[in-house]
Amino acid sequence: MSPRRPVLDAEAAEEHRIRRALGAVTALRAAMLGLEFRYGRRLEEVQPTHLEGARNLAHYLALRRHDLRDVQADLAALGLSSLSGSESRVLAEVDAVLRALHRLLGAQPPADLRPSGFVGSARGRAHLATHAEALFGRAPEARRVRIMVTLPGDAARDGDLVRDLVRAGTDCLRINCAHDDAACWAAMAEHSRRAQRETSRECRLLMDLAGPKLRTGPLAEGPAVLKWRPHRDATGRVTEPARLWLTARDRTVPPPGRADAVVPIEGSAVLVDRARPGDVVHLRDLRGKRRSLTVRGVQGGGVWVEALETAYVGPGTALRLSRASLGNRALAAGRVGHLPPTTTPLSVRPGDKLVLTARPLPAAPGLRGEDGSTRTPHRISCSLPEVLGDLRAGESIWFDDGKIGGRILEADAEQATVEILHARPEGSKLGADKGINLPDSRLRVAGLTPDDVRDLDFVCRHADVVALSFVRDAKDVRRLQQELRLRRAEHLGVVLKIETRQGFGQLPEILLAAMRSRAIGVMIARGDLAVESGWERLAELQEEILWLCEAAHVPVIWATQVLENLNKTGLPSRAEITDAAMSERAECVMLNKGPYVLRAVGVLDDILRRMQTHQEKKRALLRPLHVAAAADDSAPGELQEPS
Repeated sequence: MSPRRPVLDAEAAEEHRIRRALGAVTALRAAMLGLEFRYGRRLEEVQPTHLEGARNLAHYLALRRHDLRDVQADLAALGLSSLSGSESRVLAEVDAVLRALHRLLGAQPPADLRPSGFVGSARGRAHLATHAEALFGRAPEARRVRIMVTLPGDAARDGDLVRDLVRAGTDCLRINCAHDDAACWAAMAEHSRRAQRETSRECRLLMDLAGPKLRTGPLAEGPAVLKWRPHRDATGRVTEPARLWLTARDRTVPPPGRADAVVPIEGSAVLVDRARPGDVVHLRDLRGKRRSLTVRGVQGGGVWVEALETAYVGPGTALRLSRASLGNRALAAGRVGHLPPTTTPLSVRPGDKLVLTARPLPAAPGLRGEDGSTRTPHRISCSLPEVLGDLRAGESIWFDDGKIGGRILEADAEQATVEILHARPEGSKLGADKGINLPDSRLRVAGLTPDDVRDLDFVCRHADVVALSFVRDAKDVRRLQQELRLRRAEHLGVVLKIETRQGFGQLPEILLAAMRSRAIGVMIARGDLAVESGWERLAELQEEILWLCEAAHVPVIWATQVLENLNKTGLPSRAEITDAAMSERAECVMLNKGPYVLRAVGVLDDILRRMQTHQEKKRALLRPLHVAAAADDSAPGELQEPS
């Protein structure tokens, strides 16, 4: 018997591969339609504009319940779509693959695989773009991804800052209701409306409800003392004087720039009004040391002065203004006004014990023995004492954005005892109002706090979009929707912030509940999410959220520490530029407040415009590369300028 020819073996192997892929993808399609059927009632409850997204989400969830790596390898070997990147059009992609597999076998595809009303490639992307426009407004020219900026408290007093942000390319302004008050929010909202009129640019206003954020309680108060000191080099020589801002207490004006200290002056504004560059302010500090401050400038109701020596002052410290040209006689006098009391944070080390208590008492440091260990534990209260009863021994706990970590030894409704496991060996500082994360705990806290419900009245009158913080399940979403209906504010867009492990695990149900609202979005709050899930898992979770939301045709906000160094210092890091480039896969990118936020907006705008020609969601766009075009014309190592 003669051996079979290799070509016949190859043909048989390919046919086997085709039939194997056909069986796997056919079963996959049946599972997708089956899950859509089981979701039937929930699909009926969504807004009509979200129906195709909800159905596609069901198909995608069925797709991702299976390990498809072997199927993908078979499809790729056959030159077909491997189903990667099919998030917005799952069933259409599967049907296209099945049609191709049937034709490879020389068979006519079944009738139900013909193009139908199910979402297709272009239609899925169009739905997502429509939903992004409903939430954020029309995208700017030449940039698909919107830019959101968190307004600082100064924006309540500085309308020009808000106008400049909008002019620089900001598409959505964010007010965080965890800070400031209704009067400040109202001023920011008015400045936002004025900025739109003056720039002729649409800019949505998002207000972020504080939510049930668990934080550390207050520290013990010390004396009211203000200290300043000049900047010195390693040898102790002054390299830069301390820069101070003096302002009359009855018309407190924030410093229009960086200040090492702000000194309020009690009583009349005579000292501030009479000061001129070159004048000197004399004082005797709390240690009895004579100090002098040189006036360098007068600006907008305040005085810039410089100090070459360290000083400690308190309320009532006497100040005297003199001028050399007038014989150094006193021109005006004043006193240091009200200063906040000083506080000393707890210093915790690995191995320390810390008691988290329900009693609203100032924090107290533990007593240490000669060997440095704590004989008595540190104590600090928390902002949501009702969660203490939900804690269990062995669960992890993190403080201050993951800087300090430990495990719970025991807990009841009154207190929880924590063993500190992660901290600096020399001690990490734990202050007041620092975030607490409990990633292992099942907390029974409402998504809307009483403060949120009260703030919602303001939000419904002024905002275009409301953001719900610390969403844990679909019940949180439905509660917000109910409150919006009561206020006849169902027209507001709704953004759901995914920042807990529980919220991530419930994301499909959260999305389906959210689809009862007209305009919805999801924010990937990467700060808390990283602490909750572990830093090493953040990238993985971020990808999964992007995939699920694209499948649901729901726009995503990429948030937390975007261009953080640039925003704070004016100089970006290499890693954050790459992070900003990858944010093009979302529909909106959020910048936090910072002294260089205007520059950050400009840089982000430029990055997003450039990346838009290279990337759309997970799909690389194969535009011509300058280096590829130059390869035939250039000597090795020579780089051509782009045309």
